[in-house]
Amino acid sequence: MLAYSYLDQNKFGFTKKPVPQIVGTRDAIVKVMLASVCTSDLHIKGGHVPRAVRGVTVGHEMVGVVEKVGKDVRNVKAGDRVCVNVETFCGECFFCRRGFVNNCTDPLGGWALGCRIDGGLAPYVRVPFADRGLTVIPANVDYESALFVGDVLATGFWATKISQIERGDTVLILGAGPAGICTMLCAELKHPDRIIMCEQDPVRLEFLKRHYPHIFAVRPEDAKDFILGSCARGGADVVVEAAGTEKSFRMAWELARPNANVTIVALYEKAQSLPLPEMYGKNLTFRTGGVDGCDCAEILRLISEGKIDTRPLITHRFSFRDLDRAYELFEKREDGVMKIAVSME
Repeated sequence: MLAYSYLDQNKFGFTKKPVPQIVGTRDAIVKVMLASVCTSDLHIKGGHVPRAVRGVTVGHEMVGVVEKVGKDVRNVKAGDRVCVNVETFCGECFFCRRGFVNNCTDPLGGWALGCRIDGGLAPYVRVPFADRGLTVIPANVDYESALFVGDVLATGFWATKISQIERGDTVLILGAGPAGICTMLCAELKHPDRIIMCEQDPVRLEFLKRHYPHIFAVRPEDAKDFILGSCARGGADVVVEAAGTEKSFRMAWELARPNANVTIVALYEKAQSLPLPEMYGKNLTFRTGGVDGCDCAEILRLISEGKIDTRPLITHRFSFRDLDRAYELFEKREDGVMKIAVSME
């Protein structure tokens, strides 16, 4: 089969690989129906993810149909429509038992698909720990509605959860890309007083205005005056950093009120530093890192009930064989692209 792979630094391309087979008793083989491309793929392509294995099939956002399962798989069966979790996790180690599945200690645990083992930009993908990493899609939810459940929407859901957003809070989200918008959609479920999105790209600001006119939007150069001038407690109650720049990293703690929660979900390409003498006395709580994506069933329930809808994020659609062009458009952020749906049929 053809697979879209990480060939070398700054180079993705098609390779020929055998159709994956069941290796472990907890594996499943999924026929990929719809996939997407992600900014994390670009970090792999640029050589900024040291654990990424050259030659690996990329892609970690996908939905499909179960083809076959190992003998110890109980929760899914052949024919089930499923979303695939970005993380594979055993469910049994110290971290998994506490919901910290990103740090599963199994050799195949954590972010493996599309990074350390073959991912979903291919007709078929092998998913280890299928009972944990596959979630059946409700009958009233289509593939496009479920496409982002296993990664970027799971990230937004997780970011909202660990940020401990309370009713009446002011929530500041830095970055109105897919991760920021998914965080905003999930944060709305917590009934904050208001959500403020900070974004510099005029195209993304227009996207916000068109699809989410009730959300406050501010440019970075205006953010400090706006936040400090309108927040009675000296800053936002919760800040989520989803932009991933040196400037946004600093803004995250500067615009938080004392004793606020600051959640970092962005993936940076170089080290950031905390100027602790300047921050002393703000008593901030930082939460950082990769998504613990173990809430897919809950997210799908919310989609099924009409409480979350990420379909507006799909601005472009490509066929599998046009992936070179899809990645070019996504990397250059051309034509107002937010997310791309890749049809595998």
